Amino acid sequence: MTAMTQAPAGELDIPYEGLSLSAAADFNRDGFVHLSGVLSPETIAQYEPTITSEVIRLNTQHLPLAERDTYGKAFLQVTNLWQENETVKQLVFSRRLAGIAAQLLGVHAVRLYHDQALYKEPSGGITPWHADQHYWPLSSDRCLTIWLPLQETPLDMGPLAFARGSHNFSYGRDVSISDESEARLKQAVAEQNFEDVVAPFALGDASFHRGWTFHHAGPNRGTVPRRVLTVIYMDADIRITEPTNEHQVSDRNWMPGTEVGQVPDTPLNPVLYDSRSA
Repeated sequence: MTAMTQAPAGELDIPYEGLSLSAAADFNRDGFVHLSGVLSPETIAQYEPTITSEVIRLNTQHLPLAERDTYGKAFLQVTNLWQENETVKQLVFSRRLAGIAAQLLGVHAVRLYHDQALYKEPSGGITPWHADQHYWPLSSDRCLTIWLPLQETPLDMGPLAFARGSHNFSYGRDVSISDESEARLKQAVAEQNFEDVVAPFALGDASFHRGWTFHHAGPNRGTVPRRVLTVIYMDADIRITEPTNEHQVSDRNWMPGTEVGQVPDTPLNPVLYDSRSA
């Protein structure tokens, strides 16, 4: 048996050196950015087994794929794993990852909204076109999601894909992820000539996308699950707004006790990075 190579000491807290001067500009223009070598393969290997075991333990989806709806076929979804496992918490609370988010958003500090493991099983279906911020009762668009694959993700495994520039397009923000969103937003992307950008992910790559960026993923035609950890970050000074749909009513549970107009400064939403105290 080959011993596992240890992850670089403290990598999760060491600033990422690969963020070019143009990355934030690219992110603002395109609504997303794909970065190489965000974490080392050794760090991914250190955390993936624990995340996977927690997804298996906490998963509540037990129907066969053929009996699920489109959303159910897209992935197994487990949220706020950091509350369940101290090892996962180390990764979710990484200052390295949160620091990238703050720089891309152009803010001093970011706090946690929540994490999500999204595991697309072999033969799992498409992830329909959608925009995440449809679900978020937040006062600005200063929020983003990191999409961190836990294995190499070639095109046949269904890597995340983005409609370049779609975060500036207000149509379609009223539709939840569904067959309807797939049809409406796919048509809108084509009509507006937004480029549908898809690329494979090497181990350690990650993408960051804005809340209103339209994105989707193809099916997993591979033989193993497409294992992904996502973390949603928000401007530390963002405030809660009046919900505009039932999903936003539900999503206020991720910021317990916070009233409309207040900053969600709760135990579930800690500040993960602040440049002023770095």
